[in-house]
Amino acid sequence: MSPTTFSEAVQAALERHRSPEKAAPMARYMKNRFPFLGLKRPEFQPLVRPLLVAAKPVADEAWLAEATRLLWALPEREYQYTALDLLARYEKRLTTQSLPLLQELIVTHSWWDSVDGVVGAALSPLTLRLSELQVSMDAWSRDDNFWVRRAAILHQLKHHQATDSERLFAYCRDNAADPEFFVRKAIGWALRTYAYTDPLAVRAFVEANKAQLSRLSVREALKHL
Repeated sequence: MSPTTFSEAVQAALERHRSPEKAAPMARYMKNRFPFLGLKRPEFQPLVRPLLVAAKPVADEAWLAEATRLLWALPEREYQYTALDLLARYEKRLTTQSLPLLQELIVTHSWWDSVDGVVGAALSPLTLRLSELQVSMDAWSRDDNFWVRRAAILHQLKHHQATDSERLFAYCRDNAADPEFFVRKAIGWALRTYAYTDPLAVRAFVEANKAQLSRLSVREALKHL
């Protein structure tokens, strides 16, 4: 099965279940930035799961990159979500060479759902497996694109005990003055998540940097402390 055949099969599986009535409110929830087929995850995931499973023999890194790009280029949001499910299923087949693909996805059709989806499906587990990618995250944390910076701040969400706290705190400190809502929210989310692992360190960081951090970041960071 080629990436093109896979993409076409996904489209065939989902298109027949298109629901304009459901699609309209889903698009409104996303500020009408993207069209939808009108299928929620519990509805479309069973439809594409057999195709994801069938891809196992051919889904090497190059195949995954091409299939993901084909799905990402389609207008309806469910196709981007399916691409994320594909990456999540075969994340262990990604390597350092996959990082440009992930950045490409982050800056294309960008919104919180897709960016955070890339982080959860691929970026966080990939950087946990391949610690040499941390240097690339340093560059991302200073990128001109705020979605890339958000991804860098959040990239350790699944690292738990393996979190590089100095790096996390540095990213939060360096981006603390950013007026962008999605960056400020990311700082709070990243700190709140790490607080489950080391609450004392997070509280100490927030107290030491309270003057620089936005109220949103502080509130989110301390939500469960």
